Amino acid sequence: QVQLVESGGGLVQAGSSLRLSCAASGRTVSNFAMGWFRQAPGKEREFVAAISWTGGSTSYADSVKGRFTISRDNGKNTVYLQMNNLKPEDTAVYYCATCRWTTYTYDSTDYRFWGQGTQVTVSS
Repeated sequence: QVQLVESGGGLVQAGSSLRLSCAASGRTVSNFAMGWFRQAPGKEREFVAAISWTGGSTSYADSVKGRFTISRDNGKNTVYLQMNNLKPEDTAVYYCATCRWTTYTYDSTDYRFWGQGTQVTVSS
């Protein structure tokens, strides 16, 4: 079993930055790809970013490309999401998740373990 705990969310103004962290415990996640997803009120959960098990490959949703950066520190069993130039449409609960494989996918059903989420609210 893997426990994931997200942190770093909050209420910020448009144009601000936040850095989300996802700390894993229970077992190492260094052998698995990791992803960030988000869910806004009344909307389905959507893919935000993902990173391969080595960190050598990343992918982003078009809506966040150029503004968000995903990274990982396998020594700390932690994944990060640096979010810059935040927009009101980025408001959502952000979840990190562990993929079933070393390479990432964009389908949330391929992710086995999930954190409880952290709220990000961006005011205009």
